[in-house]
Amino acid sequence: MVGSSSGYPPVSLYDFLLDDGHGPVKLQVKMQRRQNRNPLMASEVSKSKKWSSDFYVVETQRTRGGKTTAGEETRPYRFGEFDLLAVSMGASQGRWSAFRYTVQRWLLPSDKDAAHLNIYQPVPPAPNEFWTDDFVTCVGWLRSTVQQRITS
Repeated sequence: MVGSSSGYPPVSLYDFLLDDGHGPVKLQVKMQRRQNRNPLMASEVSKSKKWSSDFYVVETQRTRGGKTTAGEETRPYRFGEFDLLAVSMGASQGRWSAFRYTVQRWLLPSDKDAAHLNIYQPVPPAPNEFWTDDFVTCVGWLRSTVQQRITS
């Protein structure tokens, strides 16, 4: 939980807390990023990273920013704040119920601070070894403790 100096109750670092019978799973849900009503392509966001031209992008940071009492930005997510990322693929698939899931520890770190997630993450047009459209498969990946980093 994150404290708030605004007088509002603290906010969760994730959207849903689920239980698969083996323990809690913290799920963060994001929408595919759009630009001019079209899905934003990963190659348009980061020319230096050379992401695949057919990959989409999701923005992994909080909507509202702020600073902690120590002066640290609160908008970027830190590794460990949630377990799984769910991305609604509605912008590219036309169905808001279409999702891609991945394990948070596999996401790309920020170039500025390796403890934070990179703001933009590449999302493939179809499931692959890092992203699945099946939530149960993704929970299995989480429970497997496999260590890897997303590539595109």
